[in-house]
Amino acid sequence: MQSLQEKASEWSGVATSDAFAIDETNLFQSLGGNQPFIDLSTNFYTRVYDDEEEWFRSIFANSKKEEAIQNQYEFFIQRMGGPPLFSQRRGHPALIARHRPFPVTREAAERWLHHMQLALDTTSTIDPDSKIKMMNFFKHTAYFLVAGNEMTRQAQAVVCKHAASKPPS
Repeated sequence: MQSLQEKASEWSGVATSDAFAIDETNLFQSLGGNQPFIDLSTNFYTRVYDDEEEWFRSIFANSKKEEAIQNQYEFFIQRMGGPPLFSQRRGHPALIARHRPFPVTREAAERWLHHMQLALDTTSTIDPDSKIKMMNFFKHTAYFLVAGNEMTRQAQAVVCKHAASKPPS
């Protein structure tokens, strides 16, 4: 059975070593602190909340844009070498569990990645090499979440099937 990381690499087309190249240097320091991550997240969520596809916008309908921006940039800052802002405010990132309420499908991941690529392309405070490393991480992570979502759904189906086949007491 494939691990979630192996599935993420296969589905994203990004080798684990490339996905985690963000760990080879401290991107938080090399990019100069918080601002590039704030810029990227603001740029990204402006695109997401203006997406022409209603099905995609609906994924974010119960979230406030400002909160989504803050959650994302704090996670990025923490994950890419900065202070643990996200964990201090929200606890452990637990990405699969936090995304469980949302329809994290391959289609949604592709749409998310489309907006992230455009946001990266137009965020001038991030250098080209860092953009490549970050996008590899984002692709791998998006498909890690898709794999986690599928695993969770399969486990729930097994539990439901088992409960349905159990004779009443």
